[in-house]
Amino acid sequence: MTASLPPFARSAEFEPPELLQLGSAEDEPCLRADAARNRAKLLDAAARLVAEHGAAGVTMEAVAAAANVGKGTVFRRFGDRTGLLTALLDHSERKFQAAFLGGPPPLGPGAPPVERLRAFGCAMLRRAGDELELQLAAEPDAGRRHTSAPRRFQRGHVAMLLRQAVPDADSDLLAHTLMGYLDAALIHHLTRQCGMPMERLEAGWADLVARVTRTDPPAP
Repeated sequence: MTASLPPFARSAEFEPPELLQLGSAEDEPCLRADAARNRAKLLDAAARLVAEHGAAGVTMEAVAAAANVGKGTVFRRFGDRTGLLTALLDHSERKFQAAFLGGPPPLGPGAPPVERLRAFGCAMLRRAGDELELQLAAEPDAGRRHTSAPRRFQRGHVAMLLRQAVPDADSDLLAHTLMGYLDAALIHHLTRQCGMPMERLEAGWADLVARVTRTDPPAP
């Protein structure tokens, strides 16, 4: 990390997208209230299934039965099972985005970029610990894993902080690398299969950020 990297042409892929919007903006105005109520009813049913049976118990058929609607209604509203599970994560994603875009520092604006980067990763790790099963179940397929709206938004935020902290680095490529550390499947492997405590992952994130940004790690 000591030599300057060659210029890297920025791509629109790395521009942060708009805040995650899962609700349909195409409903006719007179139907929006009913559509919102139906969507909330389906999400409530899906949340109950997660609480009772885990994310594995959430199928389009099960949600339709729990909400007492036809299966076609669930498919029309969410597209597929991944869309349904992603909608369940929508609320926490919006809260998380609001926290790192406009919340108090160090996660939000007002702290140096390296401190914000450390805080971002630790917040992502803690959030994954709280909803790991649901995140894994909602993981897009390989073709969409790196292009989903939340992932692109988070990666764009990390790239922005890297550009501020290490202007001579390939911030877009490094953002992909750092986001790999925060991947839900890796967190599951390390915490559930390897038995690592979350505190170790958070310390590892702080060490990784320090090495990438060529700064001193925080005092223990």
